[in-house]
Amino acid sequence: MPERWWVLAVLFFARLTMAFQFQSVAALSPVIADSYGVGLADIGLLIGLYLAPGVIIAIPGGAIAARFGEKRIVALSMGLMLLGGLLAATSDSWSALVAGRLLAGAGGVIINIVMTKMLVDWFVGRELSTAMGIFINSWPLGIALALLTLPFAAAGGGLGLARVVVLVPIGVGLVLFWRVYRPPPQADAAPASLTVARLPITPLILAALIWALYNTALAMVFGFGPALLSARGWSLESAGSATSLFMIVLSLALPLGGVIADRTGRRDGVILLGLVSYAVLMPLIPFVPSWAVAGIFLVSGALFGLAAGPIMTLPSQVLSPAARTFGMGVFFALYYGVMMIAPGIAGGLAERTQNTAVAFYLGAAVLLVCIPALLAFRRASAVVRA
Repeated sequence: MPERWWVLAVLFFARLTMAFQFQSVAALSPVIADSYGVGLADIGLLIGLYLAPGVIIAIPGGAIAARFGEKRIVALSMGLMLLGGLLAATSDSWSALVAGRLLAGAGGVIINIVMTKMLVDWFVGRELSTAMGIFINSWPLGIALALLTLPFAAAGGGLGLARVVVLVPIGVGLVLFWRVYRPPPQADAAPASLTVARLPITPLILAALIWALYNTALAMVFGFGPALLSARGWSLESAGSATSLFMIVLSLALPLGGVIADRTGRRDGVILLGLVSYAVLMPLIPFVPSWAVAGIFLVSGALFGLAAGPIMTLPSQVLSPAARTFGMGVFFALYYGVMMIAPGIAGGLAERTQNTAVAFYLGAAVLLVCIPALLAFRRASAVVRA
């Protein structure tokens, strides 16, 4: 097998451990709430804190890695993920848990940014779309695995065992990455710098908003799905397994959405199908019989997943090559900013209303906002191209 596919496998696994660690709070939310005596607002805050460092790191992250060495920075970042996880696991203090979450999140955010660039370096000009589709799927797959495994670990050995289960794959991923990864032969060894180019501000902000709100709706499912089903009387293990169905079918549908959009040319139609399907189906979860929950998760997850690829093409439609590095940094900074605060808002609303289903209603509402935002993006991007 060509070396680039081994590199992809290692990068995929390393990013999967980031998603696994990110999802550990939501997957174990009832256990964490009981252990620390906190409510849904605090759980939502804890979920969002993992991505909070991205608001600052996203823009200069690529240049920092180029200055100090991409492989070295990724390895250091995975070390931060381990250190943050250990800090949370070895202390009963809520403040230590918050600090550990921020520390681990800083590492996770950096590997997400730098590994994407590493993948492009290895696959540029050959199978890049295929490789990127596989790479992106590490996020929903890692989340699904956390939902499937961590509740069972907590049931068998408590919160301590579950935290060990989170840390082990990160350690394995760090060792594999350090031993296997190397820059591609054609990589440019010259130091990189962050070039600030003129940006198409309005369409870029709209594209970032659509992507952020799409992921906000997704976070409502994997962030509050286990808690919602637990409140309906499901065991934590069953709630996690049911919620993971959404993530599994989403991961299968994600590359398919890009293929459909490319072949039909109806990118906006695919996006709208994903947005509307979630907005219509997911608010039904609190009301349908238990036997129907899995069916809604499967159908909604499959249709919702189709929209991810076409949405991610929006920035490239308005950014020139000269503006791409800086522009994508701005794009991800806005995305991380929204993702930092959205779970806390959802958790606060759920706690204030004493109804976890509010998180699903919020997810549906923000997707409806995406529809006029998409129309506004098309108008603004037409002005940029004119």
